[in-house]
Amino acid sequence: MNVNILIADDHRIMREGLRALLEKQNDFEVIAEAGDGRTAVRLSRELSPDIVIMDISMPELNGIEATRMIITKNPHTKVIALSMLSSNNFAIEMFKAGCSAYILKDCAWEELVYAIHTVLNGQIYLSPVMATSFMKDFLQKSGKETPLSAFSILTNREREVLQLFAEGKSTKEIAALLQVSPKTIETQRQSIFSKLNIKSVAELTRYAIREGLISP
Repeated sequence: MNVNILIADDHRIMREGLRALLEKQNDFEVIAEAGDGRTAVRLSRELSPDIVIMDISMPELNGIEATRMIITKNPHTKVIALSMLSSNNFAIEMFKAGCSAYILKDCAWEELVYAIHTVLNGQIYLSPVMATSFMKDFLQKSGKETPLSAFSILTNREREVLQLFAEGKSTKEIAALLQVSPKTIETQRQSIFSKLNIKSVAELTRYAIREGLISP
C-alpha cells in the first residue's frame, strides 16, 4: 500500500529534492507540496495524507502552528519535522503540537526513510544527533522555572496574528486572511503587546525572529 506524503517547505528546491528522493521508494507517493504553513493546513484537510514532512520556519503560518492545526483536524496524519533548527525548544514545541518525529535537514537520506517507517508504526522518533543534548537540557531544567515564551503565554490565534504582523501585513490584510473583522485583529494585537510588554511592531518583529516564529 502506498504511503501518501505532503511536503511543506518554503524553498522550492528543497521540495523538489525531497520529492525526487521520496519517489525512489516504491511505497512512497508525494501527493502535494506546500510553500507556506497555511497552504499545508488546507491541503492536509483536503487530502488527508499519511505523512506531512514539515519545515518550521515558513511564511504566513509557521510549522509549529500548522502542525497543531493539522493534527487537530487529521489526528491520524503523522507529521515529521524536518528543520535546520537544532534548538531543543523548537523540538519540544513541535512535539507538543503533535508531531511524531523531529530530524535535521543535514541528516542522511536513510534517516528520513527510517523516521517515516517509525512513525507509521506508531512510534516517536528524535534524531540521534539531538537526543543527547535534548536529555541533558531536560535534566538541567527539571525543577527549575523557565522563562515565558510566546508558546506559553499567547493563545494559538494570537501567535498566528503575531507572525502575520511581524511579516509586515496590515490589520486589514490579516483580518481578510483570517476571515474576521479588523476590530478583532486590533484587539488581539493590543493583547499581544500587553502580554509581551511590547510597544511597537518593530519590537514585535525582533521578538518573533528571536522566538523562531519568522526567519530573519
